[in-house]
Amino acid sequence: MPREHVILECTEAREEGKPVSRYMSTRDKKQQPDRIEKKKYNKHLRRHTVHRELKSSK
Repeated sequence: MPREHVILECTEAREEGKPVSRYMSTRDKKQQPDRIEKKKYNKHLRRHTVHRELKSSK
């Protein structure tokens, strides 16, 4: 099974009224069935924040 492309979106930006930060990443569905959650840099907030995987439209 090939790796799946996913979009990660900042969880804190909307609460603060700033533009959201998004990143592309990949994951293997067999090894990681749950949603991905990573700490990434948000340039609008100027700090590292938690980014979660968006729901796929498939």
